[in-house]
Amino acid sequence: MSDSPKTVTINLSEPITYKEQTYTSLTFRRRKAKDLVAMDLVKGEMRKHMAMLASMAGVPLPVIEELDAEDYEAASKETIAVMGKSVAKAVKDAETAAAKAEAETEELSDA
Repeated sequence: MSDSPKTVTINLSEPITYKEQTYTSLTFRRRKAKDLVAMDLVKGEMRKHMAMLASMAGVPLPVIEELDAEDYEAASKETIAVMGKSVAKAVKDAETAAAKAEAETEELSDA
């Protein structure tokens, strides 16, 4: 069994109203295979990610598309915990690589 949380809730700084329903927060459950299938139903890399988030939150895709940029960034960052080990590892590896590249750039500029 995984120690990752089963859900993550994001309180929206800017509420979204879609089809007469207002969303002030979104709760994302752990990623399932059907969320990956939802990605195949849309075109464009950004929309694929948004479709996966919408599926995980059980909301229509336009709700995610209307998120304030800061709320979208928060949702993207906070949902890593419920995406699974492979996503968490990929993010950690990317952060490590970025920090290493930044340190190397600083060394070069100091020389």
